Parts: sequence; structure tokens; C-alpha cells
Amino acid sequence: MHAALRDVLVGANPGQASLSALACDPAHTRGRRFAEPAAPTRNDFQRDRDRIVHSTAFRRLVYKTQVFLNHEGDLFRTRLTHSLEVAQLGRSIARALGLNEDLVEAVALAHDLGHTPFGHAGQDALNECMAEHGGFEHNLQSLRVVDKLEERYPAFDGLNLCFETREGVLKHCSRTNAEHLELTDPGGVGRRFIDRTQPSLEAQLCNLADAIAYNAHDIDDGVRSGLISIEQLLQVELFAHYHQQTLAEHPGLSEKPRRVLYETIRRMLSDQVYDVIDTTRRAVSDAGVASLEEARLAGPLVAFSPGMKARSSELKRFLFAQLYRHPQVMHTTGQAQQAVRELFAAYIAKPAEMSADFAANADLHRSVADYIAGMTDRFALREHERLTGRKLL
Repeated sequence: MHAALRDVLVGANPGQASLSALACDPAHTRGRRFAEPAAPTRNDFQRDRDRIVHSTAFRRLVYKTQVFLNHEGDLFRTRLTHSLEVAQLGRSIARALGLNEDLVEAVALAHDLGHTPFGHAGQDALNECMAEHGGFEHNLQSLRVVDKLEERYPAFDGLNLCFETREGVLKHCSRTNAEHLELTDPGGVGRRFIDRTQPSLEAQLCNLADAIAYNAHDIDDGVRSGLISIEQLLQVELFAHYHQQTLAEHPGLSEKPRRVLYETIRRMLSDQVYDVIDTTRRAVSDAGVASLEEARLAGPLVAFSPGMKARSSELKRFLFAQLYRHPQVMHTTGQAQQAVRELFAAYIAKPAEMSADFAANADLHRSVADYIAGMTDRFALREHERLTGRKLL
């Protein structure tokens, strides 16, 4: 690799002390919505991370699920463990590319703050309930949490995070919602969805780390639950390759399938990480970008190679068909969606059943959506039983 390209890509020093020219620099952040004095011992992205970790919404993630409901088992992933895994993968990739590890960690830890109880089932039901009132997007809700719903500071609502962190949190956004954001925050985090430009490389990295972590831990949870089997997974190229590799190198593990599974997943994760690093380096070189602003105007730069993308997509399709659409999961999904719909109707009919701050909000439908979205699985189930007299799950 040429020295000049190396400096652009990973800085003069491969350690985090020297950032790539393409990285977000906390000394040159686009700032916070409300001005604050600098902290003496932490940079702005470190402060963002710390604010996220200490937020109420972050603590609630421990009782919000990915696929399996919180009461279905102690070892299944939750939104909290998923966020921690995304942060770990993200930091590893960021370090190799000379990107800002603190920003990556902040975005990774905040990216699911707006998720509803009951995983995607809850989100879909809430979006249906809000169809005539602006809809519900969990990425937009995560931004709403950090911009408005957290109430911890005397001078402003929300956590007052840096632009770069907020940009990373807003992973997806419809054009309609982006235009609404632009009305209240011109040139802000919604603008790129209108201009069709890219977010920072740190934000792009978190998007991919999210997908890598999701697929890997759903294999683990799916096998642990008994809903998918190793035999089924061996039909998927990405899994089969590393499973066979593991057994070839460690034949003594053939009678220890759980250990073989863990090693297979570990190898899958490692090679996907290395693939992202190598592919991103080539993409940056091919694009000829030399600054963060140039990178924003290029196409997506943090990506899988075509081969790895195809194998990862095959795994995702398998998990969708065999795990997420499994009859047992679908039954639970249906019950969870019913709980959300009935909670929504109950609060619309009797706003006083919510906490006082939410009941007093002039925009009742959005307030109900905010209230339900902030619930943990178990609180939502308790509230549903209290308000309807019926126990669904």
C-alpha cells in the first residue's frame, strides 16, 4: 500500500491515537443542538457515549427482545446485549480503518434506543396504529429519544448529542420524515436523505456491524431454542464452510456440538470483519477520496465484498424463512402485535391510564406511541393485562 494512501486510510499510526483523514474528529464536530462548554477530560464523542450509557432508555434495553420474548429464556439476546455486541464489532473494525472508535461505540449503543417491546413485531403493530398519524419508524424513534424524550438535564430535552452521533443513530428515514426534520432542523441529520449523500464512515460501519452481529447471534439463539438445527444450517454456505473447517481442525470436538457451534460463529464473525476491512480499504482507494466531506459525496464505502455479501444474504434469507417465520415465533408475534394494538386503543380511549407527562401531551397519538415504544416486554404485558383483564403471553 502506498504511504500516502495508508495515511488517508489508517493515519500515520495504526493505533487510535492517529485518526484517518476520513474519520470524524471530535475536535471538529458539527456541534450540539444546544451549546455546552467542553469537558476537561473527555472529548465530545466520549461524552455522547457516556450520556447514552447512563440514559433511562439504554437501561430498558435489557428487557427488550430481539426475536424471543424476555420471559422465554435467560440466555437469549436482548436489545442491550445486541447493542454491546455491535459496539464491540464496530470498535474492532474502526480501529483497523483508523476511524473514530468513540463515535462508533456511541452510535452502536444508541442505535436501538427507539425500538418497541416485542422486537419487530411491536414496531410493525405500532406503525399500523400510527398509519394515519405519521407512522412509526424505530430509527426515527431512536433519534426522538436522544433529542426529546430523555429528561435528564436542566437546560434542554434529550441528551443533546453531537451531530455525528445523531446522524449515525438515524440509520434509515423516509423522505417524508426527512422533509419534516428539515423544517425544524435545516441542514441537519435529515438532509442526507433528501440530497442522497452518505453518512460518516463511522455510521456506515455501524450499519454493517449491526447486520453481522444480528445474523451471528440469531444462529446461536435459534439453535439454543431448538427452532433451527445444525443440519438445517449446513445448507447455508457461510455456516457450512466454517463448521466444516472447525471439525477438520478439531476432530475431537465432534461430540461437543455446542463448542463447535461457538467456534463456527466466531470464525464467521472474524472473516466477515476482515472482509469489511479489506473491502473498505479497496473502496476508499478506488474512489480516490481524501477527506470526510469527499467520502460523504461518494457512494457507500464501508461494505462487504460481493462474495461475502451474497453469502451473508443467503444466511439472512435462511433465518427469515426458518427462524423469524417459524410457526412458534409467528404465534408469539401475533400475540405481541395484538397486545400493542390493544394497548394503543386503551390509551387513546383513556389517556389518564398513562403517566401524567404523556397524558398531558397535546399530540395524543404520538404521545401514546412514545409511551408504548418506551416499554419493556414485561411492562407491556403487565399493562395489557391490567387494562384488558386478559393475559396473552
